[in-house]
Amino acid sequence: MPPSVTAPTTAVPPTRPPSADAQARLLLLIDVFSETKASKGIEGRMKLAKLDFLLRYPDRFNTLMAVRRPNIDVGENPWLTGTIEQSMIRYRYGPWDPAYYALLGALTGKGLIEPKHEDAIATYCTTLAGHEVAQALAESESWRPVRDRAVLLRRHFNLSGITLKNLIYETFPDIVEADWGTHL
Repeated sequence: MPPSVTAPTTAVPPTRPPSADAQARLLLLIDVFSETKASKGIEGRMKLAKLDFLLRYPDRFNTLMAVRRPNIDVGENPWLTGTIEQSMIRYRYGPWDPAYYALLGALTGKGLIEPKHEDAIATYCTTLAGHEVAQALAESESWRPVRDRAVLLRRHFNLSGITLKNLIYETFPDIVEADWGTHL
């Protein structure tokens, strides 16, 4: 651009750095799905987002468990305060958090997770260092319920991202009816 011409500017909303709590939550979730010998980790960001939705929103998790597995003990609510650090938004394929890119980047940059790409699908699994950090978190009183909930997610909702999206849409019509960008 010539010096006399200035480019139009647009306001860019400030971004927050990925919080340590959000990184810990995702690390625990990814680690639980990386633990078994047959597991590759979490296949796809859509699956990650839907599992994280069920992890962040215990009432939604409890409702879905009551529908799919009515006789299973759901355990302790991992968010004892009842508050969600940052609400998810309604996006094209259901619940989404724009912070995922920064969170996954931070975990990858720290060497705690390893993304792999096969057939245009990103798969996330913990590294040895990530597994050790996740294990240390899981031993703490405050993060143990989060890991326990992630184990229930692996046991009962280890489905494809599309299947999880469809299950969420069928069970929670308010999400389908919400406008894109609406905070959930």
